[in-house]
Amino acid sequence: MRVGVLTGGGDCPGLNAVIRAVVRTGVAEHDMEFIGFKDGWRGPLEGDTMVLDVAAVRGILPRGGTILGTSRTNPAAPSNSAGGKSGIERVAENLESLGVDALVAIGGEDTLGVATKLYQAGGKVVGVPKTIDNDLGATDYTFGFDTAVNIAMEAIDRLHTTAESHHRALIVEVMGRNAGWIALHAGMAGGANVILIPERPFDMGQVCDYVEHRFKDRYAPIVVVAEGAHPKAVDEAVGGPQQDEFGHSRFGGVGQLLAAEIEHRTGKEARVAVLGHIQRGGTPTAFDRVLATRFGVQAIRAVADGAFGQMVALRATQIVRVPLAEAIAELKLVPPDRYAEAEVFFG
Repeated sequence: MRVGVLTGGGDCPGLNAVIRAVVRTGVAEHDMEFIGFKDGWRGPLEGDTMVLDVAAVRGILPRGGTILGTSRTNPAAPSNSAGGKSGIERVAENLESLGVDALVAIGGEDTLGVATKLYQAGGKVVGVPKTIDNDLGATDYTFGFDTAVNIAMEAIDRLHTTAESHHRALIVEVMGRNAGWIALHAGMAGGANVILIPERPFDMGQVCDYVEHRFKDRYAPIVVVAEGAHPKAVDEAVGGPQQDEFGHSRFGGVGQLLAAEIEHRTGKEARVAVLGHIQRGGTPTAFDRVLATRFGVQAIRAVADGAFGQMVALRATQIVRVPLAEAIAELKLVPPDRYAEAEVFFG
């Protein structure tokens, strides 16, 4: 059996651990052959491949990123139709011409959304959930999230000292387009005073009042804000006009907006630290390495069982299989009851 593997969407720590587990388990348990597709869905869309065998995955467990490369290519986009065929049809034809019997797609909602369309068109696909935002509803955790939280937490720890030394407010902008899980967990773990997330629009005046109150206690406040967080007032909103192939806006700038407003309204100095892609890079934590490995092992076993159209997911402590359609049905957002679990100001 010849199995293709691709990694799509944003890179994150743990991708290589999944690839390694898929290949090593498939070769050892089922005598499978593997082919790697380069740069996400662009690989099968254009027939761009690389050798993927045991030698190719040796030593990649602790490496961040993905040896296969990644992209946000969307085969379902009209721009990827050619010769009277849709991008999905082109992918299916290339898989057949390359002798690929099944495909393991590793990615988030967008990558798995394409995988779902390919499965509905007759493709044999198994999905593996990946997103540092931890916003896939069908799984309790996605690998990459724990690493991103730890990186953000360490940054917050370091910023506490410089904030106190200079008596200034420091705003830490973290990733989180629609879901505030990184901001919530990193902010709670790092002892932030204010946490702002996309699920709960914030009042700029209340944020500034709280920051000013903290200064009266001779304390330098730390504000953690997700990139997708936004004020209640429309005229204060921040958004990016640019969009990717999946129609997502490219956010950025809410941290700078907060710093400027805090300085203007309180008269106190404020600075912003945008962590951005730092959260995606570097070596994965032990938790992410183990979770990614478990996902990879169970994904290739699902292929061997012929359980196509499924995604492997973490439920409590067990790895289970769920339909791809269920995996992308809705985003997992921060529920309101989580606000009460931290002694911080939420917007």
